[in-house]
Amino acid sequence: MILVLDFGGQYNQLIARRVRENHVYCEVHAASNFDKVRELRPEGIILTGGPQSVYGSDVSLPPRELFELGIPILGICYGAQAMAHVLGGTVKPATVSEYGKTDVEVVDGASKLFAGVEKKSVAWMSHTDRIFAAPENFTVTAVTKDCPVAAMEDASRKLYAVQFHPEVVHTVEGMKIFSNFVDICNCARNWQMSSFVAKTVAELKSKIGGGKVLCALSGGVDSSVAAVLLSKAVGKNLTCVFVDHGLLRKNEAAEVKAVFSGFDLNFVAVDAAERFLNKLRGVTDPERKRKIIGEEFIRVFEEVSKKIGAVDYLVQGTIYPDVIESGLGKSAVIKSHHNVGGLPDFVDFKEIVEPLRLLFKDEVRQAGRELGLPEHIVNRQPFPGPGLGIRIIGEVTAEKVRLVQDADAIYREEVARAGVDKNLAQYFAALTNMRSVGVMGDGRTYDFAIALRAVLTSDFMTAEAAQIPWDVLSRVANRIVNEVKGVNRVLYDCTSKPPATIEFE
Repeated sequence: MILVLDFGGQYNQLIARRVRENHVYCEVHAASNFDKVRELRPEGIILTGGPQSVYGSDVSLPPRELFELGIPILGICYGAQAMAHVLGGTVKPATVSEYGKTDVEVVDGASKLFAGVEKKSVAWMSHTDRIFAAPENFTVTAVTKDCPVAAMEDASRKLYAVQFHPEVVHTVEGMKIFSNFVDICNCARNWQMSSFVAKTVAELKSKIGGGKVLCALSGGVDSSVAAVLLSKAVGKNLTCVFVDHGLLRKNEAAEVKAVFSGFDLNFVAVDAAERFLNKLRGVTDPERKRKIIGEEFIRVFEEVSKKIGAVDYLVQGTIYPDVIESGLGKSAVIKSHHNVGGLPDFVDFKEIVEPLRLLFKDEVRQAGRELGLPEHIVNRQPFPGPGLGIRIIGEVTAEKVRLVQDADAIYREEVARAGVDKNLAQYFAALTNMRSVGVMGDGRTYDFAIALRAVLTSDFMTAEAAQIPWDVLSRVANRIVNEVKGVNRVLYDCTSKPPATIEFE
């Protein structure tokens, strides 16, 4: 495996993705958690970028001991500066900052990290400080017009550093650089989903034994894959609980019940719409909404477990982006996912089991196929656990839920009818808290605006807005303002992630 030590970089999860795309297992851990290096004994280590300066107060720096372990290390952006600083190089604020696409020139053709890489190519830069002088015994391997040390290495100690970000798609030779680092680490490229499934089922059998398990089943691909994994591990000791929290898409509760009632699972459906809406009354802050929804889910599961009797384990379909976005070490909390950062302090289960916790979305889909799940479940469009609660800006009410349900149903229907849904990773309608003046039937209206969103992405960590044909958007807008009472304006969100997130709250 390769271990990624995170210094709070915005692209840390992409680094793990690039390593896994080389069929090498990879985990992200906080840079301050040096014990993980000793515990996991990785074949390689990657130091991420981050918002800090090596000279800042309360700065996080890797210990010098890390570079003396004999393990290949790749420093990226801040990780490169931290390596240089700790080992005696010079890092200072740049007179000219580099942001965005930058021409990089490889100046050391013998570098294993740049083997097969074009001498000149485009890379993605995002830094204010830079390395002015490499540490003793380091060779400069790449430069840019304004950066004299765009890459450096001490090949004898297998220490490598790049000032740019090879993990982002804008770095043309980025995948080749990661592939070369995997070779430097002598990693066997044998991590694959079939071995993950078999290993996970065996581990769950060993861990749970004859204990009873309750699985939170939403009907989405993550929880469905988790449920089937547990079913293979514990059989009839598994009970799957579907909670209708009143924040689902139109007709979704009935659809999920119809699908999973036919599976060989102990399936229980709970109607909890009224209690969730009561808890959310008057709440406008998105983080509070997420935490309230997360806690209420747990309370429903606890009540069901008491009826079943002697349930030790709660299973969730938590995946890696949920964990990373909810905060990792000194990384920023982008948003608390209801099944991670939204969990209450006390949970009345012996343990929460998350068999997919270290997988990305596309890897979960692969696992689903390995488990024999049908394609319509494996490829189901993602739907957040907090549901429409985070697609309604501001306070959540029953009336607002109706508005967004109806608008979303029209949007999805028209997109599918036009055949443009095939390439979309996710698309939905959200309700803004903006009201504006309109005119209908020669009369004045003062109603809500619906925002439409559609994105293209492979990993849900970055995404770009999809360019849906104008005639389709026009039909959707016309139908929404005519059929959804209380809406008089329709907007289209054309923002990428970053800077936006895919969901609105």
